[in-house]
Amino acid sequence: MKKHNIRIVGGDYRRTPIPVVDAEGLRPTPDRVRETLYNWVHHFWSGDFSDKRVLDLFAGTGALGFEAASRGAAHVQMVESNPAALAALRALRNKLGALQVRIHGGNAAMVLERLGEARFDLVLVDPPFGKDWLTSLWDKLPQVLTEEGLLYIEAEHPIEPPSQFATLRSSKAGHVHFQLLRFAATQKNDNNHPIPSTPDRRAPDATSTVKNA
Repeated sequence: MKKHNIRIVGGDYRRTPIPVVDAEGLRPTPDRVRETLYNWVHHFWSGDFSDKRVLDLFAGTGALGFEAASRGAAHVQMVESNPAALAALRALRNKLGALQVRIHGGNAAMVLERLGEARFDLVLVDPPFGKDWLTSLWDKLPQVLTEEGLLYIEAEHPIEPPSQFATLRSSKAGHVHFQLLRFAATQKNDNNHPIPSTPDRRAPDATSTVKNA
C-alpha cells in the first residue's frame, strides 16, 4: 500500500503532516470530521482547552489526539497496540516537541482497567470497525471520565448509548457515524443503582499507574 499523509487541521500544529502507516484496521478520521468534532468540543468548553485532559483509546495515526494537543489541551494520553503505528506516534510527538502528549502501547480495554484514579475530560473512541469493541468498553468508560466528561465515538452505524450518557451531537460522513456524548456521573444506570463516584473525579497524574513513553 502506498504511504500517504493526512494533516492536523487546527491549532498550533495546524497543517503538520501525519504519516499513515500500513496497519490492519487503521482508518484515519477524515479532516472534516475532525474539524466538526473540535468545533463541537470548542462550543461545550467555551474555547478553553488549557486545563483539559484527553484520552485517545485507539490512537492509530494520532490524528484525533494531536488535534486536541494542537488546540492547547493540558494532557493527551494515546493508546495504540500496533507496533508500527506506535513508532509513528512517538516519532511525530518528538518532532513536534509535544511534551503534553504521552503514548502507551497496549490493548485499550486493559489500559482502561489500569488507569487507576486518572480521569479525563474527553475520551476519544474510534476503534476498528466490525470488532464490536464498544460492547466491552461501555462499563469501563465511566471510570475514567470526569463528571460531565465528553465521550466521542466513531462507528459504522449509529450508537445507542447506555442511560448514563446523553447524546449532544451526532452526524455522518460517508459510511462513518460519529457522535459526541456527555457522561452524567449522577445519572442512574439501567438497574436503578447510582453510579459510584469519587469525591474528586480529577486525578493529579493520569500516568501514575500506566507506563508511558
